[in-house]
Amino acid sequence: MNIKLIVVGKTDKSYFAEAENEYLNRLKHYIKVNYIKIPELKKTKNLSPAQICDKEGELILKHLNPTDEVWLMDEKGKQKTSVQFSEFLQKKMNQGIKDLVFIIGGAYGFSDEMYKKFPNKFSLSNMTFSHQMIRIFLFEQIYRGMTILKGQPYHNEG
Repeated sequence: MNIKLIVVGKTDKSYFAEAENEYLNRLKHYIKVNYIKIPELKKTKNLSPAQICDKEGELILKHLNPTDEVWLMDEKGKQKTSVQFSEFLQKKMNQGIKDLVFIIGGAYGFSDEMYKKFPNKFSLSNMTFSHQMIRIFLFEQIYRGMTILKGQPYHNEG
């Protein structure tokens, strides 16, 4: 199984980029990760949030394959403990999923079309975080999940 991470917007702070790179480098030892950054839209002043979401959705869809299993990162999504998330990853590997895709949308989330097309949603917290922070949290949880599956000492269960 491969993991595809699709995000809207760039990482504009070097410390966030360093953290992303740290976890992406760690993940190389466990699983192939394809990290796709969709550029932020230009000239959006006259667009509504819904129109922005629609245009971002069109750009995201270009990076998806029919066989991808897609999960939207959304505040209304399912929450799991780290151990439950590692079990989720193992289940997807056992099912023979080729590409497990996690998408972090733009500032306004996702279009109605994206929500209809991809009903699977994950949330990392009830709290709201910047998209740049959520990327790092997601990368870290994928890494943590892989170390749990390998029985490595990174995760401490209390």
